[in-house]
Amino acid sequence: MIAIRIHSYGGPEVLRLEDILRPAPGPGELLIKVHAASVNPVDWKVRQGHMQQFLPLKLPFVPGWDLSGVVETVGAGASKFKVGDAVVAALAYNRDGSYAEYTIATEGETAAKPRTLDHVQAATIGGAGLTAWRSLFETAQLSAGQRVLIHGAAGGVGTFAVQFAHWKGAYVLGTARAENQEFLRQLGVDEPIDYKKTRFEDIAANVDVVLDTFGGEVQERSWKVLRKGGILVSLVGPPAADQAARHGVRAVFHTTSPSATALAEIAKLIDSGQCKVFVDTVLPLSEARRAQEMSAAGHIRGKIVLKVTGS
Repeated sequence: MIAIRIHSYGGPEVLRLEDILRPAPGPGELLIKVHAASVNPVDWKVRQGHMQQFLPLKLPFVPGWDLSGVVETVGAGASKFKVGDAVVAALAYNRDGSYAEYTIATEGETAAKPRTLDHVQAATIGGAGLTAWRSLFETAQLSAGQRVLIHGAAGGVGTFAVQFAHWKGAYVLGTARAENQEFLRQLGVDEPIDYKKTRFEDIAANVDVVLDTFGGEVQERSWKVLRKGGILVSLVGPPAADQAARHGVRAVFHTTSPSATALAEIAKLIDSGQCKVFVDTVLPLSEARRAQEMSAAGHIRGKIVLKVTGS
């Protein structure tokens, strides 16, 4: 099969398109023919070696951790799906991923593809959608009536997080550039903030949950907007415990793990029309390097997706 692999950590040039052996599913596993895989910031951060302390890898390695595809082969003991089923999956980080024509997934990582989406659209769920769902509802325990500030609300995780929080009944504040302000309102943001024009801390106050997708200065400025007992959930690295203690709040570094149950819940919301997916750019698998460069450059509305089948 054709796959993208890295043999060493480094820049985009370490991404290689190669012909490698197709994997075979073990007990309880599925061999999935990948139709599309989305590109996430964690992909290029891992490639650069920045995540080694959290995600040690055995090289060479196939990147990518979310996909939409069709079950090709069912391993012994696997009974949830059958050959030909259309599925989405969010894969564990410790093995080869979805930048390939075929990959392995367990039943615990896999859910039925939303019937209202094509494979390119559905590929966005396993990374960004699952991260948004689990960080808000499992880590932060967001509930109706609470106030949540979502940084990068027009991005991959942000677009899902806004819609999930709105569906839950939270009051949503979100940051984005000027050209995305109306888009944020359409997503369900109650109070859009143009971060180029206004310092978010001048508007946001008494926030129950901050979803931090940037770290650095943005995280430093976010402590003061939280109410006492609130929580900052970082998606980029462990937040400073001393800062959290100083402000009387909690701080958590959220790393998403696979969950077929959560994927199924997201699929229900999508099929019921309560959540939409947004694809910014679709590229063939052979252009994985360009895709990661675009992701690293930022300012993407929604997701970048690699179309694998037919690419």
